[in-house]
Amino acid sequence: MIQRSVILLLMMVVFVGCGEDEPDKVKPKEVVDEGPAQEIIWEKDNAKMVLIPAGSFEMGDSKDEPEVLMKWSRPVHTVELDAFYMDVHEVTVGKFRKFVRETGYEYDLALSLAFSPTGRYPMIWVTWDDATAYAKWADKRLPTEAEWEYSARGGLIGKRYPWGDEITHDHANWGNTVSGKDKWNRCAPVGSFDPNGYGLYDMVGNVLEWCSDWYDPDYYSNSPLRNPQGPSTGEWRVLRGGSWLSASPHYPALTLRVASRLNFYPKCRDGYYGFRCVSGFN
Repeated sequence: MIQRSVILLLMMVVFVGCGEDEPDKVKPKEVVDEGPAQEIIWEKDNAKMVLIPAGSFEMGDSKDEPEVLMKWSRPVHTVELDAFYMDVHEVTVGKFRKFVRETGYEYDLALSLAFSPTGRYPMIWVTWDDATAYAKWADKRLPTEAEWEYSARGGLIGKRYPWGDEITHDHANWGNTVSGKDKWNRCAPVGSFDPNGYGLYDMVGNVLEWCSDWYDPDYYSNSPLRNPQGPSTGEWRVLRGGSWLSASPHYPALTLRVASRLNFYPKCRDGYYGFRCVSGFN
C-alpha cells in the first residue's frame, strides 16, 4: 500500500545482485513533496512514482499533416482522467530480476544483457504478458493508452514531444546513433535525459512501452470521454513512446511523438519493448 505521510517508516531493504546487476540502494518508504508533483516510493518494488493529477486533455495528433503513420492518432478528442500514480522510470532489469527471484516466474534474464547490460537499464525482451505479470506482483497495473499519453505530454498542450515540437539527440535516446547527449547505440540507463513536466523520464525513446489496451485503429472515433479503457477485445496490444531504434525505416522518427500509436501481438518480445506501471486510487 502507499505510505501517505512523510517517512512513516524506514525499512532497510538489501537486494543481492548478480552478474553485472547493481543492488538496489536502501530507501525509505515515504512521500516526498518536491516541486509541482508529489513523489512516493512504492513499497512492493521500491520504485519511485509520481502523482499524475486528475484532468482533461486533447488526445491525439493535432497537427493534421499528411503523414500516413499518424492517421491512426486522429481524430483529436477530449479525454478526462482521474488522478493516478505512474513510475518515474521504465521498469529496470534490476527490478524485474527481483520479481523473478521472488516469484519463480519463468524468464531467461540473459535475454536482456546484450542491450541492457546492468540493473540500471530498462527491462527489454518482455511480452505484454511478462509486463502484466510484473505489474500484478507489484500491486500495480499497466497504464491505459490515454493515461500514457496524458502523462507523456507533461502538461503541455498540442506539442509533438514532452518538451515541444522539435527533437534533437539532447532530448532522448533514439535513432540507433551516438550524438549530443545520446551516447548509446541501443538502450540507455533510465533517467539519462531531462524529465518532462510531470517529472517522468524517458517517455519517448529508449524503449517502446506496453499499455493495457487492445488496439483498434478506429477507437478514437468512439472513445468514451472519461477514463477510456480501450476496446474490449482485439488481436494486438498498444505500444507507445518510440525507442532507441526509432528513425529506422521500420520504425521512423514519427513513432517518438507522444500521439503516435504502435501495436503488436501481446506474446511477442523484442530488444526495444519495455514498460512502466501505474496505480490508481480505486
